[in-house]
Amino acid sequence: MSLDRGRLLELPFEDIEQTITARDVILYALGVGAGANPQDERELRFVYEENLHTLPTMAAVLCSPGFSWYQDARNGIDWKRMLHGEQSIEIYSPLPRAGVVVGRTRVTEVIDRGEGKGALMTVERTLMDQASGGRLAKTAAVMFLRGNGGFGGPSGPVAAPHVMPERAPDRSIATATLPQAALIYRLSGDLNPLHVDSKVATSGGFTRPILHGLCTFGVIGRALIEGACDFDTTRLRTMGARFTSPTYPG
Repeated sequence: MSLDRGRLLELPFEDIEQTITARDVILYALGVGAGANPQDERELRFVYEENLHTLPTMAAVLCSPGFSWYQDARNGIDWKRMLHGEQSIEIYSPLPRAGVVVGRTRVTEVIDRGEGKGALMTVERTLMDQASGGRLAKTAAVMFLRGNGGFGGPSGPVAAPHVMPERAPDRSIATATLPQAALIYRLSGDLNPLHVDSKVATSGGFTRPILHGLCTFGVIGRALIEGACDFDTTRLRTMGARFTSPTYPG
């Protein structure tokens, strides 16, 4: 399948408006494991409408243009072999617990890794507060297009992966995911049956349904807020991750 890089870079995405309510904020937080200790008031701020705080990682799931554009044959994406490779967020202002958010999406780069090696496509989204017009966040997803290498595009630049430290960590936080975590998280918008249907999961080579990558992203973001930010969501300004293997709920 021949990928059309020029068309992808010029795709005219429509702005997406999404209304957020306290219920949406709480549901997302529950999906990524917040409120595991309901007696801890620091945890309750994410799952109780009294003094509610929105987790910054929720930016990654807001105002999505959906999946159909990946499947548009004119773009040439082999979407069945596509993987979510990396995700990052940059927070400019605290996400609202209620209001209307506007998302503006664009494809910013498509890199050809060569025949049989796939391609890398970066999709950025800017989130704005409708009422004030101010920027809230920017998200970037790098999609690994395993079936699209060798289309004749540029081979770089490609950021080198961070080197894993060989020393002991500064701090470790152990956090368990619920067996039903994917069932809760999917209600925040990602209804891919891979995360709920055993038949679909096994046909994809997994032993059972896997956790959403962005759910794992949110679990780790919540842990960072605890371990590095003392439960202050405003202190988490940027976060990036590379997905290297599946996580199973529980």
